[in-house]
Amino acid sequence: MRVQKHTEEPQPLSTCDRLWTIDDVSAFLGVPVQTLYQWRHRSEGPPGVRLGKHLRFDPAQVRAWVASKVA
Repeated sequence: MRVQKHTEEPQPLSTCDRLWTIDDVSAFLGVPVQTLYQWRHRSEGPPGVRLGKHLRFDPAQVRAWVASKVA
């Protein structure tokens, strides 16, 4: 009896689900990319995560960070 392995290709994230790049966050906040790097170095900016060599941001966490700064 032969057993077939069912492997599904990962589906690309929808625009709503995808993680943001630093350029996306820069555009959203209206601040230069260099400012985001400075904030990150000082642990002041929105939380980001390194995926290998890539820096990515969860849009919900960026919005929550903004809300915490406004409140």
